[in-house]
Amino acid sequence: MQGHSAAADSTRGMPLPRWALLSVAAALVTIALKLTAVRLTGSVGLLSDAGESLVNLATALMALFALWYAAHPPDREHTYGHSKIEYFASGIEGVLILLAGGGILVAAGSRLFHPAPLTSLGTGLALSLGAAAINLAVSQVLRRVARRSRSIALEAEAQHLLTDVWTTVGVVAGLGLVLLTGLTWLDPLLALAVGLHILRTGGRLLWRSFQGLMDMALPPSDTAVIAQAIEDCLEPGMTFHELRTRRSGARQFADVHVLVPGEHSVHEAHRRATKIEQAVRAALPATELVVHVEPLETHHAASSATTAS
Repeated sequence: MQGHSAAADSTRGMPLPRWALLSVAAALVTIALKLTAVRLTGSVGLLSDAGESLVNLATALMALFALWYAAHPPDREHTYGHSKIEYFASGIEGVLILLAGGGILVAAGSRLFHPAPLTSLGTGLALSLGAAAINLAVSQVLRRVARRSRSIALEAEAQHLLTDVWTTVGVVAGLGLVLLTGLTWLDPLLALAVGLHILRTGGRLLWRSFQGLMDMALPPSDTAVIAQAIEDCLEPGMTFHELRTRRSGARQFADVHVLVPGEHSVHEAHRRATKIEQAVRAALPATELVVHVEPLETHHAASSATTAS
């Protein structure tokens, strides 16, 4: 059954790992800009911002590995493919983000009690804003690709980069106040706020990864699309029940019991099942449906016996 592969983005024709390389390149450039800004200014706020970019580099490399591994076709040991590696990767990213956030809080707390003068703030802020512009552009590209391909790894990368943008904007705005007022204690306070924000981001990513590994059902909207596609393939008197769904990275799986008249031949039942599977795949790409056909009469008899008891 051919769905939308996690290995390639059919809209642009570029394999997903190539998009992850774009994130790696953006992280390298922004790290260079931000570390230069830190050296010029001595700002712990800008240091916290650079720390988030270092996390982005680590997570981009993790996403690159996850997408490369997920692109491998199903084999004898992994009959459902390798897409779940994306959840493991995003979980590791979440841990890295939490560690970075904790480190930033420690550095900011130290600077709060031991203040230091700031220098060349104008140049440093300009470099940081340039880094933010790069991250903003790359995050928008990755978000569009992630939505088309349903890749949690690319979606996580896009979210990291966008978080980095808002972090940089907040830090730059705060340091702008320092430049205007001379209140250097605002610098470590900004770093503390950034650290807490990073901790929140890491926690949310860890929770999402956990939910994915627990085989959560598809969103109600997707389940409704599947149910409607099945319904459209049934003749009067036929019905279905026990529709179950789950997601694994960029792939989605579902199974359902379809009830048909008992006099249907095996050939007719198989043709009906194939028609339903094709309809679901057309309505919701990247979804693999398995249809179990049951005779209506047996189901009604079982239901009557249950009611009577």
